[in-house]
Amino acid sequence: MNLLEFLDYAAIALFAATGALSASRKQLDLIGFMFFAALAGTGGGTLRDIILGQLPVFWVKNDTYILICVVTGIVVYFTAHLFESRYRMLVWFDAVGMSAYSALGAAKGLMLTGSPIVAIVTGMLTATFGGILRDIVAGEPSVLLRPEIYVSAALAGAGVYTAAHHFGLPQDICFLIAMATAFVIRGGALRYGCTFPVYKARAGRHPDDVM
Repeated sequence: MNLLEFLDYAAIALFAATGALSASRKQLDLIGFMFFAALAGTGGGTLRDIILGQLPVFWVKNDTYILICVVTGIVVYFTAHLFESRYRMLVWFDAVGMSAYSALGAAKGLMLTGSPIVAIVTGMLTATFGGILRDIVAGEPSVLLRPEIYVSAALAGAGVYTAAHHFGLPQDICFLIAMATAFVIRGGALRYGCTFPVYKARAGRHPDDVM
């Protein structure tokens, strides 16, 4: 197993764990755990493959991905109660998985299209869409509606991978640099509570006001 395959399977497992942890917060049954694990684990990659025209999508071609999600959901079902803060685990697992997928998604987009712009977009979507789906289905506030540095970290990771590949660095180095970039940005935001400024309506006007 090379580094690319290892990162791919590890990222699936981490995202699947975040889905299962969401199920634990909702106190669902074992089927619910497996469903959320599969949803979070495969959501971003499924969107990526559909956009790139890679049908059938990756987990249909290789059912190992689904097996990883199912096993992860079962493991979390029997162990989630052992952790003091499941939400803290969820966001940090998500940060690591997002970092890996920002590079993996960019690599696949670049390999199939040769376009740096497409690579950055597919990297960002692969890294974030599974988590967005997980939050929406779980009834949690989507990360898109919270003032958090999340999509920006995925965008940075995908951009760094694409730039490193352009300059001819070895693929493994491209992956490691891109993952480190995305994780440092996301992890630093989580650790220190960093956010971007948000839009605020002028005093006396409501955001829904029309001319």
